[in-house]
Amino acid sequence: MSLISCMHSLSRVIWKGSPSVFHTISPMLRPLPTGLTCVLAAGKKDFIDLPVLNEEEFEEQFVRGSGPGGQATNKTSNCVVLKHIPTGIVVKCHQTRSVDINRKRARDIMRERLDVFYKGEESEILVKKKESELRKQEKRRKANENLERKRLFKEALAAESKTGNDTV
Repeated sequence: MSLISCMHSLSRVIWKGSPSVFHTISPMLRPLPTGLTCVLAAGKKDFIDLPVLNEEEFEEQFVRGSGPGGQATNKTSNCVVLKHIPTGIVVKCHQTRSVDINRKRARDIMRERLDVFYKGEESEILVKKKESELRKQEKRRKANENLERKRLFKEALAAESKTGNDTV
């Protein structure tokens, strides 16, 4: 049985170990078909099955960012470029001025991209995104129906008031 370590990254808890250890701990932690190990990451609302990042498979560079910020952006190399060598996936993160926070966020983004790469359409991230889009479409449809009902009601009131004025 291998050593299990726990890393805390922002709001996510990541367990590392061999796949056999994961099966003895929880049935929710399972290896991917390609041999990568999945982890249970606790977000704000849900638990998502994400692959474990192996640091030996990455090339990390710190480059100058782009966008607004003037001299602070142009003179500091706090943009993190992370490349996953086996898949060729490249992630560039320049969300904050802090290199440490950008490194953590780049790894979170990479973890999600690898999940989509290995699982494809069955990725929980894509499934949740589709569910969110469907909820948004349903909400928009209901709002349009309500607006149409209100418009028809106003037209009926206007027509009724015109017929009421004609008889007086």
